[in-house]
Amino acid sequence: MAALRVLLDPTRRGREAEMLEDNLRQRIVGQEDAIRQIVDLYQTHLAGMSNSGRPVGNLLFLGPTGSGKTRTVEALAESLVGDPRAVLKIDCGEFQHSHEVAKLIGSPPGYLGHRETHPLLSPEALTQYHNDRVKLSFVLFDEIEKASDALWNMLLGILDKATLTLGDNRRVDFSRAIIFLTSNLGASEMEALLRPRLGFAPPPAASIATRQQLAGKIGSAGVEAARRRFTPEFLNRLDKIVVFRPLGDAELRRILDIELAGVFERLESATGHTGIKFKFDTGARNLLLREGTDPRYGARHLKRAIERLFVQPLSNLVATSQVEPGDQVFVHADSQTGRLAFLKEFKGVAPALEASAETSAAA
Repeated sequence: MAALRVLLDPTRRGREAEMLEDNLRQRIVGQEDAIRQIVDLYQTHLAGMSNSGRPVGNLLFLGPTGSGKTRTVEALAESLVGDPRAVLKIDCGEFQHSHEVAKLIGSPPGYLGHRETHPLLSPEALTQYHNDRVKLSFVLFDEIEKASDALWNMLLGILDKATLTLGDNRRVDFSRAIIFLTSNLGASEMEALLRPRLGFAPPPAASIATRQQLAGKIGSAGVEAARRRFTPEFLNRLDKIVVFRPLGDAELRRILDIELAGVFERLESATGHTGIKFKFDTGARNLLLREGTDPRYGARHLKRAIERLFVQPLSNLVATSQVEPGDQVFVHADSQTGRLAFLKEFKGVAPALEASAETSAAA
């Protein structure tokens, strides 16, 4: 009797990996490759197929500032352990000299300050956010190109063997950690490729048709920049180089929606003011985007613009009880002041007055 053969689907993911992917897509915009690589690593980890002698994953994130490299790591921590601060972040700009590595591993016995230094890469710091469901650590080396040679040598051991020896001879195990490294290398080359398309105008039909080709060129520019800067022994220890592409108008508008939703959650959590509805017209959104984004800096300043133009005035409105639970507030851009204007809708207002308020909001 012939055996029955059933075609299997190796592209299917487990429920937990699918949930992670959904959570990341709600928080990260325009960086599909980064999400896919992270979810694949997590699925391999859940299946018990990760290499026990290495970290769960070693990822290098390249791309221009403001494209979401650090935010992606924070979103992963938030999705899995519920706290975006559950990332052990090492700013490599603070470790440009060899002696500064002692802040990471502690001074060895006999050296000045041996008992006073508390190493940043200690076992306690690494497992601080482990819980019964998720026992993963997230370690971020930010702007890795600024690191000293001593930090490079230390990092090579972590990426290859998942171990680190501290100054007091304790060993730190990174086999349950995902190591992220970020760099702005290749950003100028990427900007040169996109320069004719920068701005908030919709892209022409020709650019949409060649979008995939442009993305390939951007990825190649980032990888070539990494090869020029980093040694082969370092690149060979990486599982994947992910190039973050600059964000376009559609992605920036989605990020704005995400940031505004976060503000509304803060309002409800801090004041208990539930049921307040805000309606932003196109002018208000364009003002926030214009003040908070830049072709060179991406969405890095968007939060500041929202805090300055929306959160601070809203705080005054809440503090003076001008906005209360159940209100509906229209937000539009005042062309004379260059700021946001807030209009409150009152129930049962005469139709003429209500129509006048709506006209003002749409101006």
